[in-house]
Amino acid sequence: MKFDRYSDPGHGWVKAPIDLLIELGILHKITEYSYKRGQFVYLEEDQDLTTFMEAMKANGKEVEYREHISDRSSRIRRYEPFLLGRA
Repeated sequence: MKFDRYSDPGHGWVKAPIDLLIELGILHKITEYSYKRGQFVYLEEDQDLTTFMEAMKANGKEVEYREHISDRSSRIRRYEPFLLGRA
């Protein structure tokens, strides 16, 4: 599966559909350090992306990225923080 990976000078995120996180059984493991916009979660590159990658591997799903690199602060930082109660 292909996912968009965004990075700015300070951090990075991978855009994943909320439905996929539910399917993988990891929605409850996503921290408030990730962001939400519409039906997508932008998984922060440290803990949440690791959780996602482990779940994808355990389910036999391969991951590829389309890279989006910016030299400025990403607009993702202005998205709503992910909070499970508001998923």
